[in-house]
Amino acid sequence: MTQPPNQPPQPPNQPPGYGYPNSGEQNPYGAAPGAGPYQQPQYGYPQAGGYPPPGGAVPPPGAYGADPNAPYGYDPYGRPYSDKSKIVAGVLSIFLGYLGIGRFYLGHVGLGIAQLLTCGGLGIWSLIDGIVLLTSNNTTDSNGRILRG
Repeated sequence: MTQPPNQPPQPPNQPPGYGYPNSGEQNPYGAAPGAGPYQQPQYGYPQAGGYPPPGGAVPPPGAYGADPNAPYGYDPYGRPYSDKSKIVAGVLSIFLGYLGIGRFYLGHVGLGIAQLLTCGGLGIWSLIDGIVLLTSNNTTDSNGRILRG
């Protein structure tokens, strides 16, 4: 075997051109460049799965969860979210609290009837109830689920 001038001799049992630039360099593990167990990590986000294809149908709210006891997910403390909104309940209680509408909306029928019979505690009870519904993070519906924000 003849060696090109100004190049060191190659060790025996090596394919020709191994280790020289622009000569079809091979991976030292016998695979093509970029293949094998020692690949360079790819940057960016993974492309498989995750988002629906463009133009795909978006499932309705509440259809994301796999748990039928918490169709809207869980809060940071592990309590299930309700399908009722605390904003809607608070606004209903402030403006229609003398009829008990905010409490009827949440499913608290007893408190709704009490507010209806007392005209919302002459307006004071319904106003305070509406403010508490809007600002509290622990208010629940009739099923014991935390109201969504």
